[in-house]
Amino acid sequence: MANAVILDVEPTRSVRQAEVGAVKTMIDRVQKKHDLIPERLITDTAYGSGPMLDWLVEKRGIAPHIPVIDKSGRKDGTSERADFTYDGENDLYIFPNGKELKKPLRAYQTGTSGANKDETIRYRASKFDCDICPLKQRCCPREPQRKVTRSIYEPSWDVARALSQPQQYAISCRLRKKVEMSFAHLKRIHGLERLRLSGPSRDHGFAITLPATHVALMMNLFSPQPPRTSKS
Repeated sequence: MANAVILDVEPTRSVRQAEVGAVKTMIDRVQKKHDLIPERLITDTAYGSGPMLDWLVEKRGIAPHIPVIDKSGRKDGTSERADFTYDGENDLYIFPNGKELKKPLRAYQTGTSGANKDETIRYRASKFDCDICPLKQRCCPREPQRKVTRSIYEPSWDVARALSQPQQYAISCRLRKKVEMSFAHLKRIHGLERLRLSGPSRDHGFAITLPATHVALMMNLFSPQPPRTSKS
C-alpha cells in the first residue's frame, strides 16, 4: 500500500451489491495467486453491511477499517439501545435499573439463536418489571414492555466500531488516498471511466492498461536514481 501497487482489478456495474461482491472476489483471487491476505480493508460506508463485515471478520480475519452508521438512535427522547448494557456471557441486555431483557423462551428451549427473518434477535423485558418500573414513561410509554433489537452481525459491527477511532481511522484514510490516486490515473489519463460490456473492446482495457502502468511504477521504484547535484 505504501507504493500504491494495484494487485487486482474487477470491473463491475455501479451497483452496490456488485461492488461488494467484487471486493470478495479480488481478496480471494489475490490470496490464491499471490498468497497474500490483507491485514485490513479500508472502504467507505457502502461496504459496512452486516454480511460483509461478518465475512471479513469471521471468515477471513481481516480488520474492517470501515465507518459504521448507527441507526439505533431514537428521535422521540425515549431510552435508546445504547442505554442498555449487553451481557455477552448470558446473552441478554441489562437496563440501568438492573432489570434484564431476554430472548424469547422458545429460543432457549430449542437451542436456536432466536433470530428472525430480518436477521435480528429481539430481547424483551418482563411485563411485570415494566409495569412497576419508575422509568417506564421514559423507556416505553406506548408499549406494555420494552424490546431491544440486536443484529446477528453485531459482533462484527463492534469490531468495526472499535477500529474507527479518530486517530487510527485518519491514518487509514491517508493510506487509502494513495491507492485511489492510482485508480484516478487509470480513469482520467487512460480513459477507463466506464466499463464496456459489449463490442470488441469489452473490459480488456483494464487487462492491458494495468500491467503497463505497473511497469512504469516498477521502473521508478527500482531503477537507480541519478545523483542529485547541488546548485552553487
